[in-house]
This record gives sequence, structure tokens and C-alpha cells, in this order.
Amino acid sequence: MASEQMDIDNRAPLLFMRHIEKVFNGDVVALKDMNLQVNDGDFISLLGPSGCGKSTALRLIAGLLHPTTGSIEWNGGQSIDDLSIVFQEPTLMPWATVAKNVWLPFRLRGQSYGSVKTKILEALALVGLDDFADAYPRELSGGMKMRVSIARAMVTSPRLILMDEPFAALDEITRLKLDNDLLELKDKIGCTVVFVTHSVFESVFLSDRIVVMAARPGRVIRELQVKTPYPRGNEFSTSSEYTTYTRTASEALREAMELAA
Repeated sequence: MASEQMDIDNRAPLLFMRHIEKVFNGDVVALKDMNLQVNDGDFISLLGPSGCGKSTALRLIAGLLHPTTGSIEWNGGQSIDDLSIVFQEPTLMPWATVAKNVWLPFRLRGQSYGSVKTKILEALALVGLDDFADAYPRELSGGMKMRVSIARAMVTSPRLILMDEPFAALDEITRLKLDNDLLELKDKIGCTVVFVTHSVFESVFLSDRIVVMAARPGRVIRELQVKTPYPRGNEFSTSSEYTTYTRTASEALREAMELAA
């Protein structure tokens, strides 16, 4: 994993956002001249103040929105099918068991529960919920619900996972645990992650690239690399190296907020 980290500049491109502008209701400019390259294997955090278009950028990549001008270009010419999204709320089906919630992406592909049950149970085991396959969402804590949502996103071993502030509503202890778990899961399935966050500390701990955005209009103002090799743990989060990275990211975020003001 460390050697892979050292090759961050040599990863193959996955997609490009080129001169993206997104306007809502004719006059609300959410994004203007946004450019971003996402490479295979990246863990990118989109960091910035509220209203800078982070979530809009994520939805454009997912194809849930379309740019007003500019283009999203995928390496190979077309968007990939193996893409998953995790939103801030777990968005679980309350009438379905945990296992049946994780089955959803397969169900949408027309695959029966029985044919993919092993994969579902493996995904639940990865997030530490293999004993809760038959439980219902109402029986779970907030952190457990988010684990189900992550298992559902990862069960198909997607090439790209988009995450829109998935841990923002959780307490700090649960959030730190899920940050660690997320890095382990990414390593196991070998995916690319684009992660929206307001937290400097979270962005530094998780990412190898931090893309800092400013608001009004939303655009990229700086990009930072975190070159500390994975795996990362408590040793990293209490190190002087981590402090240096968080200081640099905080300065960039402060600049973004001043530009927005």
C-alpha cells in the first residue's frame, strides 16, 4: 500500500470535470469553471464552506445532475456502471431487513436475493454487522445504519464510490471509528473515493488529495496532497506530520471562506 501511495502522481485518469458551470433557476450559479481530475485509486476529499457546490459536484459526477456548460469526460469515453453513492442520511428501507437493504443494488439489476446472499453477508461482515442481517433499521443506532449504507454501496465492489458527508450527523467517537473502517474497506475492494466533508481533520486523515473549494460561485481554489502512506491510524492522527497537514488545509479553507465573504 505504501508503494501505491508513492505513485499518486502516476495513477491512470478515471474522469475529468472540464470548465463545469451549473446554474439553478436561471440565476443561481452553484459552480463556475470547475476543473477536476479523478484518478483510479484516489481518495479525494472535497473540502469547503457551505454553499461552495461540493454536493452539486458529486451529483454531476453521479449523473444525477447535468452541467449547464462544460463537460464530464470519462476515460474510455463513457461513464462507468459500477458506481455507488452514500448520502448523509442512510436512506434505508424501514420495512426491509438489513440484508434486504444491502441486496437493493443487486435487486435493481434483476439478481435474486438467493443468488447474491453470500456477497451480502460478506459485505455485512466487512462492516461488522454480520450478526444483524435479519434486524430492521429501527433496531439500529445511527452509526450502525450508516454501516448498512456503506455495505450496500460496497457490496457490488464498485470502481468509484461517491460519499456526501456520510458521517456528519454522527458523534465524534463513532465518526472516528467509521473513518478508520472506511480506509480499510477501500483497501479491500480497491476502489476510488470522492468524499464531501466540512472537516479539515477528517479530510487529512482520510485523503491522499484534498480539493479545497470556495463559494459564490463554487470553484476549486487549491489542491493539497497528503503523502503519508496508508494504513493510517492513531499514530498518524497524533503526529506532527498530521498537525502540519491540518494547518495547511485550515489555511486553505480560511482562504476559501474569505473569498466567499
